[in-house]
Amino acid sequence: MEASKQVSLRRIALLVAGLSMFGPFAIDAVFPAFPQMGGDLGADKLAMQQVISVYLLAYALMSLVHGALSDALGRKRVIIGGLVVFIAASIGCALSRDMGTLLLFRFLQGLSAGVGYIIGRAVIRDLYDGDEAQRLMSQVSMIFSIAPAIAPIIGGWLLGWTHWQGIFWFLVAFSALLLLVTCIWLPETHPPHARLSLHPKRLLQDYISIGVNPRFLRLALAGSLGFGGLFLYIASAPAFILDLLHMNERQFAWLFIPTIGGMALGAYASGRAAGRVDGARAVRIGYGFMAVAAVYNVAYNAFAAQMTVPWAVLPLTLTSFGVALIFPILTLAILDMYPRQRGTASSMQAFSTLVTNAIIAGVLSPLLSRSGLTLAIGAALFAVGSGVMWKWERISQRARREQAPS
Repeated sequence: MEASKQVSLRRIALLVAGLSMFGPFAIDAVFPAFPQMGGDLGADKLAMQQVISVYLLAYALMSLVHGALSDALGRKRVIIGGLVVFIAASIGCALSRDMGTLLLFRFLQGLSAGVGYIIGRAVIRDLYDGDEAQRLMSQVSMIFSIAPAIAPIIGGWLLGWTHWQGIFWFLVAFSALLLLVTCIWLPETHPPHARLSLHPKRLLQDYISIGVNPRFLRLALAGSLGFGGLFLYIASAPAFILDLLHMNERQFAWLFIPTIGGMALGAYASGRAAGRVDGARAVRIGYGFMAVAAVYNVAYNAFAAQMTVPWAVLPLTLTSFGVALIFPILTLAILDMYPRQRGTASSMQAFSTLVTNAIIAGVLSPLLSRSGLTLAIGAALFAVGSGVMWKWERISQRARREQAPS
């Protein structure tokens, strides 16, 4: 019985990680193709940046809906519907012949890409709790972290064999495989008796009650700002690799493998720490790594005559380790605040992260990616903002304990 349970847990971890991967994969896989796509579609670097920001904007807007739909209709049905839409949108991207059409289908991709990431976390919390939930969330984070690392590498390889459209056909094949495995493997974890109404008034009340909750805002911002420092580099990958490090389209691994390696190690450490190390202490350790990385990154870029690898990417490894160590703890804290509305709470957390990422990709990345120092300072400010939110939450926790009747 225990062995069967472990097989089931591993299967759920692999499936939820895969479902979480296809959305981020669609962001990073196209980075190496930017010069080729821009040439074919008559778009400059600033216009090509909108391929990312349009996708993220749609992702963020629809993220508010995915979780509520799963609370009302069930997790599996909504995931399957999202995968079908994503497959159709990816086909549209592959067949696009002008920038307007491509952006339209990228928007449609973004509308559907969040189902796995958002609903998958609710699935984990539906099935498991306590230390087991943290371990599984960490396993999923570790597997999920592979996506940003291998996506630009696969994109670069595909460009060596075919044109940029081949990247979108690859996304079609990957999401079709996920659709098949979801239909076979994924159980329905949110039974009919636990489902909520889709009445607009109730949904609006839920969104408002969660969105104005000070504790939710502190935890959500701690997570989104913490990841924001990393995402600044991810969104700036073409400028960082091609312009600042003077590498070529097949060398994106120099950014992504160290970054995702740190994230995978951090997720592994978070899983091992579950039940052994207090959550608050694990978070403090994570912020310690982020602080060391921020100081080193700013100092290196301020004094180095020329950015070189591996020194230019070492702080990203340390930052990603810290982010991966704290993120499962923050996520579970948010989901545990709303046991009957886990999908909606997951949506609101994802919305916070995605809005932050959309602003980074559309506004901050073009402004800050002109030099290594401005990127380093921007990333450091995100880490500071995340730490302030967590410190505020800890102070509020102590105040609540002191005010509670003995």
